[in-house]
Amino acid sequence: MSRRSLTTLLAAGGAAAVLALLPTSAQAAPYSGGNYGAYGMEGQYPTTSFCTGTFRQVGATKYAEGMALKYFYSDKCGSFARIENSRANCAAVLQRSNGGVGRVDGWVSETVDPGITYAYTQMGNNLNGRVSRAVLSCDGHDLVATGWY
Repeated sequence: MSRRSLTTLLAAGGAAAVLALLPTSAQAAPYSGGNYGAYGMEGQYPTTSFCTGTFRQVGATKYAEGMALKYFYSDKCGSFARIENSRANCAAVLQRSNGGVGRVDGWVSETVDPGITYAYTQMGNNLNGRVSRAVLSCDGHDLVATGWY
């Protein structure tokens, strides 16, 4: 499987032009592509009351340039990615595959707010045979990724 950077994914979805128009002081916002949103719970944050308290970290924390990447899963709601100790111009990305193979069919990302050093994505539905993984992307380049779960 070839790894695609966040910039490539955004450009493929036409979101690059939207990003260029946003003011630099704007609050972080989710971006998505592929068929993200096709399954239940996608488009919602893991803090929704239906999912609160059901997530657990899966796999080891991954590190790049002193930043941490974590992957969380709930057999009730799906998964999400979280980055910590992050610098500006970085994003937590959750990539989801429609089947049990590691092929990106849908993705969602969340950038770091100014003055904050963490971000987490909306949920991806990797239930019923689908898989997902977390990626830390900075300045348009993927720095580190978890395994597919």
